[in-house]
Amino acid sequence: MEFEIGVIVLLSIAFFIAGFIDSIAGGGGLITLPSLLFAGIPPQLALGTNKLASSFGTGTAVLNFLINKKMLWRVLLAGIGFSLVGSFAGSKTILLLDPDLVGKIIIFLLPLGIVATLIPRKGKTNSNTLTKIDYYLKIPLICLIVGFYDGFFGPGTGSFLTIGFFFFTNMKLIQATANAKVFNFMSNIGSLVAFLIGGKVLFMISIPLALANITGNYLGSRLAIKKGESVIQIFLIIALVLLLISLIWKYYF
Repeated sequence: MEFEIGVIVLLSIAFFIAGFIDSIAGGGGLITLPSLLFAGIPPQLALGTNKLASSFGTGTAVLNFLINKKMLWRVLLAGIGFSLVGSFAGSKTILLLDPDLVGKIIIFLLPLGIVATLIPRKGKTNSNTLTKIDYYLKIPLICLIVGFYDGFFGPGTGSFLTIGFFFFTNMKLIQATANAKVFNFMSNIGSLVAFLIGGKVLFMISIPLALANITGNYLGSRLAIKKGESVIQIFLIIALVLLLISLIWKYYF
């Protein structure tokens, strides 16, 4: 596919905004994926291209958490393999479906991702004592299920992982968020491999979109302390409602 410079610029702006929002409130994929679809990219190609570009942004967040030593390495070892397997299986599943059906499925799943993004994450503090059940059952199961969702669709994955770790294990919120970013990154990689094998990635536009997403993540994370989530979420809701209406019009009328 060929794209005009204006389209690439607009998509890059969307990926920049998404990276900025994602670093503060989560849910950046709820902007990037619909933007690609609205630009006329077929659903499966949009999913694959989004995975490649957003992986760089997620990787930037992972690097920040690594530098600040917020990771629980035993947790990562317990779930990384399940994230990879789940996301690969989810992507292989979506590649088997008809593109028009995939577009309609994405419209159906968008509200689910929105809900996950807007669920409050504060107000609860946990001890940091994880049990064997956490390591050998809960963490692998959360990673497998959410990994499959990430490969099949994607937006809201980081929020689902954070919520899962925070409410179903004894992780503190900051550690749940940090480890969720790593698993989100790994599930992106597993999903990306499936899309690459299926030839469903547009490399020409992935590079500028990845750079825009990285820049947004970097600047957003620097401003996250000064700016609260509430204002960002208001703009996120407005953007998502407009995009959702556009996609419903595109695939149902």
